[in-house]
Amino acid sequence: NFKYVQHNNNKLKFIVPNTLNDYRINTFSSKEPETLDWIDKFSKDKVFWDVGANIGLYSCYAAKTRNCKVIAFEPSVFNLELLSRNISANKLEDLISIFSLPLTNINGISTMTMSTTEWGGALSTFGQSYGQDGLPLQKTFSYKSFGITMDNFAQIFNLPMPKYLKMDVDGIEHLILGNSKTVLKKVDSVLIELNDDFLEQSEGCKKLLSEAGLKFMEKWPTAKLACTQLNNSYNQIWVRN
Repeated sequence: NFKYVQHNNNKLKFIVPNTLNDYRINTFSSKEPETLDWIDKFSKDKVFWDVGANIGLYSCYAAKTRNCKVIAFEPSVFNLELLSRNISANKLEDLISIFSLPLTNINGISTMTMSTTEWGGALSTFGQSYGQDGLPLQKTFSYKSFGITMDNFAQIFNLPMPKYLKMDVDGIEHLILGNSKTVLKKVDSVLIELNDDFLEQSEGCKKLLSEAGLKFMEKWPTAKLACTQLNNSYNQIWVRN
């Protein structure tokens, strides 16, 4: 089954296989309006990297409304099918490419640990044992996977650098950014989810973003899913000085 959503006169449709995805679709305009507002300000026809794309809500919105060339990074085997179905349902195959390996701070094999096997689920980690708050992640499912740094990904595939970067990877943002200096120097705007209670993550990311010439602009509390606790977690926007 599919459901339609409309935001600022832009109509999209997404597959709804369970109650979690039904919630995601029903709250499309209200859960993270700042993310949609951020995308609405994109220059058209630019490159957007969506790191932690989940089922592709924001990848599809950016491609549909701003004609962005999108790379949707999503390592969850449970979310990949929905992501690809949503891209197809909106006829965005020519604009959105999926990269299904985890981004991390080193190239190599490690463990993908997931707190849920539900389609559309979140809260997972690669190569670590903690979640978005820095505390041990409750393990429901795991498997071995290859991981790659963001800079190596861009170099190996000879890709155009992103003008816009969104990152929501449940706690290892600082590790990914640590080996993404080449990419970060080219980005004009970043939206990243950070938890102010997890100092290693939040302070580490702020330092790396500042060193790349980006400046903090604003932040909003992250909306909670019914199944998650996101105390003191914020979506932050950083822009090129």
